[in-house]
Amino acid sequence: MTLSTRSPAVYVRGLRKTYGDQTVLDGIDLDVPAGTVFALLGPNGAGKTTTVHVLSTLIAPDSGEVVVAGHDLRKDPNGIRRAIGVTGQFSAVDKLLTVEENLRLMADLHRLGRAEGGQRIASLLARFELADAARKTAQSCSGGMRRKLDLAMTLVGEPSVVFLDEPTTGLDPRARKVLWDTVSELVADGITIVLTTQYLDEADALADTVAVIDEGRVVAQGTPAELKRRVHGGNVRLHLADKRAFDAAAQAFPNGTAGVDDAVLTIPGATDVAGLRAVLDHLDALGVEPDHLEVTAPNLDDVFFALTDSTTRKVAP
Repeated sequence: MTLSTRSPAVYVRGLRKTYGDQTVLDGIDLDVPAGTVFALLGPNGAGKTTTVHVLSTLIAPDSGEVVVAGHDLRKDPNGIRRAIGVTGQFSAVDKLLTVEENLRLMADLHRLGRAEGGQRIASLLARFELADAARKTAQSCSGGMRRKLDLAMTLVGEPSVVFLDEPTTGLDPRARKVLWDTVSELVADGITIVLTTQYLDEADALADTVAVIDEGRVVAQGTPAELKRRVHGGNVRLHLADKRAFDAAAQAFPNGTAGVDDAVLTIPGATDVAGLRAVLDHLDALGVEPDHLEVTAPNLDDVFFALTDSTTRKVAP
């Protein structure tokens, strides 16, 4: 995906929020380019959902500057509400209504006329492949279908910024993939997505930019590739033919760890060209040739643990 050069869809400086003596947000700064996916990552209680609630005008901040879709939170919160859509952790679908009735309810709340509302509903039913289920009650739909309906309801007002708060929690892999594809289509249409998720592969697959929040602060912000380059991680996994080869390799690389079957040795680091060449040269000198090897680079899991665990931080400057 290509990052937009336009004004940011979401601009945040010095955002603070406390509840009593508990500081939930402690000076958050965010820049979300328009027409991109921006992922907020962090452990439970880090402040992700509180951030989304502030940006979507559900709760008021104690201090800080917030501009969403060109509207200042303090001066024009209604402007923000007209410009955004929100899909929360828990579905807003009325299970007793049909799929079409849920969409009609949203059209009425947006004060759309019957003709305009009908056209928008028909378009969303087609876009989310819900037309065949239009007359079914939401409670008779699968979890994946209800999640698609939830997102379709968010889009009835044609928002320019959509907040998705852990949208794929509880979905099976197929339903998650459908939602991922939908998010990519929305961004292709110019919509900005602000995503919170506990699934790091989801952020890696979808996000143009990632911000990692811990204890109410942004501890890192950048593209997934940039964040992964900051983490000291990755390894070389050697698959060895027999116990003799394994023992020789294990003696040569005492920092390696054995697999469960004593035929695989994992050597941390050494994932660049020079490091990999040194490993192979050392094995060649011992007369050991692995059946095959795997090189794994750091992933967002490594980033997450390195940035949010103060006892094991391994982040490059």
